[in-house]
Amino acid sequence: MQRINVLAEQLSPRTRKAKVAVLGAAGGIGQPLSMLLKMCPMVAELSLYDVAATPGVACDLSHMSTPAVVKGYLGPDQLPAALQGCQLVVIPAGVPRKPGMTRDDLFNINAGIVASLCEAIAKHCPTAWVAIISNPVNSTVPIAAEVFKRAGVYDPRRLFGVTTLDVVRAEAFIADILGVDPRDVRVPVVGGHAGITILPLLSQAHPALNLPEDAAAKLTARIQDAGTEVVAAKAGSGSATLSMAYAAARFAESCLRAQAGENGVTEYAYVQSSVVPGLPFFSSKLRLAQSGITEVCGLGPLSGAEARGLDALKGELADSIRKGVEFVAKRK
Repeated sequence: MQRINVLAEQLSPRTRKAKVAVLGAAGGIGQPLSMLLKMCPMVAELSLYDVAATPGVACDLSHMSTPAVVKGYLGPDQLPAALQGCQLVVIPAGVPRKPGMTRDDLFNINAGIVASLCEAIAKHCPTAWVAIISNPVNSTVPIAAEVFKRAGVYDPRRLFGVTTLDVVRAEAFIADILGVDPRDVRVPVVGGHAGITILPLLSQAHPALNLPEDAAAKLTARIQDAGTEVVAAKAGSGSATLSMAYAAARFAESCLRAQAGENGVTEYAYVQSSVVPGLPFFSSKLRLAQSGITEVCGLGPLSGAEARGLDALKGELADSIRKGVEFVAKRK
C-alpha cells in the first residue's frame, strides 16, 4: 500500500516538477520572488540569471531546506545555459520606478532589456511559458510578442504580462473594508497595468461590495495608483518589490499547476486578446491548461462607472501597445 501511495503522489499533477528561470533574479523583485519559488513544491530546478550578483543570491537560496535545486548564471554568456530546458520563464529584469518616474521613462531602458532576453528565449527555450513583470508591461508584452514573431516561435497561448499585483491589491483593500480574510475575496481587475488602464470591476466583487459611488471611485483610484503609494512610502528607496514578488509567485504557481495538468486553473493576465475591439492586448480572466491559455474570458456586466473607465483607458493602452510594436520594428 505504501508503494501505491508513493506512486500516486508521483503521478499527481501537483507533484510534477519543472525548471523555472527568473531573469533579473538579483534585483529588488527578483530576490524575494526567487525565494518564494524556491519554496514552491512544483519547482525542481530554479535557474537564476542576472548581470550581477547572481552567484551570491543562488548560494544564499541554496541553503534553504526545500527540494528545488538552485543554480546561478551571470552575464550574457551564461544566459543560454540558464534558459535551456525551462518550462517557465519569469522576467522581472530592468530598472524599478523611482520618485517622479513615469512608465514612459522606464520604457527607454527596459524595452531593450526585455527584447534582448526574449531573443535569447526564442533561441534556447522557445516553447516555455513567458511571464513578464518588467514595466511598462503595457508595452513590454507587445515587444516580446513581436520578438517571438520575428523569430518564428510566437504562441499567444504562452505569453503573459503579470498583472496579478493589481488583483491582490484589490483583494487586500476590499478585505480591509469588509473586515474579511483577503483569501476569501474575488474581484476582477482588467485592462492594462498602469494608471487608468487598470480597471477594477468592483461591481463584480465577492463578497459583494456595496459602496457609494464616490467611495467606489476613491477605491478605484487607490488601486490604480497603489504603485505610486509604495514609491512615496519608501521615500525614494525603492518601489513595490515585495508585494510584486508575492503576486508573481502566485501567478507562476498557477502556470505550473496548469502545465502539470490540473483542471480549472484561472488567472488574470495581460495577453493577446480580442475582448475589446481595437486593443490587441488586454488583461482579463484566463483559463489555463497544459497547452497554455485555452480561453480569454469576457468582461461580464459593467457598472456605469466601469463602462466609462473602460472608454477612458482605451486611448492610453492603444498608444502603449503601438509603442511596443514600433520599438521592435525599428530594432535591428
